[in-house]
Amino acid sequence: MQNVIFEDLGLIDYKEAWDYQEKLFNEVVERKLANRALSADSQIPAKHYLLFCEHLHVYTLGRSGNEENLLATPADLLKKQATFYKNNRGGDITYHGPGQIVGYPIFDLDHFFTDIHKYLRYLEEAVILTLKEYRIEGGRITQWTGVWLDADNPMKARKICALGVRCSRWVTMHGFAFNVNTDLSYFGNIVPCGIQDKAVTSLQKELGRKVDMDEVTEKVKNHLAALFQFNLISAEVDSRRFAD
Repeated sequence: MQNVIFEDLGLIDYKEAWDYQEKLFNEVVERKLANRALSADSQIPAKHYLLFCEHLHVYTLGRSGNEENLLATPADLLKKQATFYKNNRGGDITYHGPGQIVGYPIFDLDHFFTDIHKYLRYLEEAVILTLKEYRIEGGRITQWTGVWLDADNPMKARKICALGVRCSRWVTMHGFAFNVNTDLSYFGNIVPCGIQDKAVTSLQKELGRKVDMDEVTEKVKNHLAALFQFNLISAEVDSRRFAD
C-alpha cells in the first residue's frame, strides 16, 4: 500500500499553489526517472502528495478551453477582486474561491493503476460518497466530467464538483473543485466548463445551511484513501518548500 503525504495549504493564491504543484510534480517525475536506472533493490520509494486548499477568487482556463467563456472584462475582474489564469490542465473554464475545497493529487499512477478514466471516476466517487453522508445523491453525466445533482434530469441537472487534470508520464496534477460554501455568484462571470445550459450548486445551497469545511475535508480525503487504497500521512506545510 502506497503512502500519500497530505497537506492542507489553507487559503492560498492560485499561482502560488500552481507553482508548488509544479515543484512537487517535477520531484515525483525526477525520482521516477532516476529509479529506472537502478536495480529493484536500490530504488527510492515513490512519493505521492494530496494537496487541499481554498483559493482567493480566480478564474482558470484549461489548455483546450475557449477564452470566450470568460464573460468578465478586466474591469469586472478588478471589481470582483478576481484574477484569471490560463493553465496546463484539461477542461475549459472554472472558478475557484473561498468556501470551495480544491484538491490536487500528485500521484504516480504507475503505483496505483495506469488508467486515466478510472482515475477521474475515483475522484468523482470520493465526492459522491461524501455527498451521500449528507443525504444528497450525486451522479455523473456521460459526456461531461464532474459530479452532478439530478444528473438524469436535463432540466434540473447542476454541477457541484468540477474536474480538470494533467497527467504526464503517469504522474498527475491539478484535480477537482468541490463547492461547499462557495459564493456561486462568481460563476455568473463565466460559462462554467463551457456548458451553456447547466447550473452550478454548492453543498450549502442544497442543505440550506453553512457546512463545516474541516468536516467535509476529512470525509473527502478519507474516501480518496479508501478508493485508491493508500495510507494518508499528514505533513505540516513548511514555507521553505515554496522557495526555489
